This record gives sequence, C-alpha cells and structure tokens, in this order.
Amino acid sequence: MANTDSYIDWTGCELVERIPGKVSGRPLVRGTRILADTLIQDAELGSPLEEIQENYPDLPLATIQRLISFARAQAKQTVS
Repeated sequence: MANTDSYIDWTGCELVERIPGKVSGRPLVRGTRILADTLIQDAELGSPLEEIQENYPDLPLATIQRLISFARAQAKQTVS
C-alpha cells in the first residue's frame, strides 16, 4: 500500500480520528498524534507487529492489529 490515505476511508473505524489543525487533519490513531497511514505502511513493508509496537509503545498490539485489519478490508473493497 503505497499512498494509503488516497484509498482507505477511515471514517468507519472507531480507532481513527481526524481533527482539523492537528497534523494537518490527517487520519490519526484516536487520542494520539500517530498517523494511521504510517502504521499501515510499516505493516505493508513487512514490519512484524511486534516491531511496529516497539516503534509506538503506547499503542496496544490489539489496536495495531485492528487498524491493519480495517485497512486491508478497505483496500480489498476498493480493488473489488
């Protein structure tokens, strides 16, 4: 997934929020300044979940897994 922001509709994901003026209104993991797209890109580049969590220690592994699952489901819907 190269430019995930272009085709992942995060509006249906309760784990992601957009706040005008916060990180340019880009999709963030709720309650953080972590870009949801960055997590997905890390996963798509082959980073293991544990490594992603090491980079974002405030995020539970389950949250990272749910974000990745949501993004993959969205990507499949776009391709279909």
